[in-house]
Amino acid sequence: MFPPLTFKTARWRPLKGEGLEHLTVRAIEGGIRAESTVVGEDSDGRPFGVHYRIDLDTNWCVRSFRVEETDGRGVAMTSNGEGQWRSHSGKPLAAFDGCIDIDLAGTPFTNTLPIRRLGLAPEAGTVRLKMVYVPFDTFSPFPDGQNYTCLDPARRYLYQAADRTFQAELPVDADGFVTDYPTLFARL
Repeated sequence: MFPPLTFKTARWRPLKGEGLEHLTVRAIEGGIRAESTVVGEDSDGRPFGVHYRIDLDTNWCVRSFRVEETDGRGVAMTSNGEGQWRSHSGKPLAAFDGCIDIDLAGTPFTNTLPIRRLGLAPEAGTVRLKMVYVPFDTFSPFPDGQNYTCLDPARRYLYQAADRTFQAELPVDADGFVTDYPTLFARL
């Protein structure tokens, strides 16, 4: 559905407050690497700076990620690509069994992961996923339920929080990257 990706950059800004994200995605041996820097302010107006790196296999399954705040706090985890996770030190993390994708707070990029990986069509209906969610304030990941529905193949998807507290229609570009995230982000 989406073409193979060898290199891409993208930038987003938050719709509330100050900030900017600069993302580079490139092909590496055996998969894809996404690296980004996000600067912004939290809901209380406190500034933050975060760098993240996500390594994916060729099917867009997360194999590892690292998220670090400029103050040194952060989290890193690895996956076998089939929903089993380990901490940076190698300890199994059973709470995340079944999670294939991750969702990092503060970036619309991680919505691209299930969109590209699943290649959804409207007739597939709504797909329910369990994600590793990483908030940028605590860097303490937790499992999070999310739903994705294809509204227009390779163009528009519906994202819904499993608890029904939030939903948004996400238009994407030809590579599956979010171009507009209503109420949260705009692509530059």
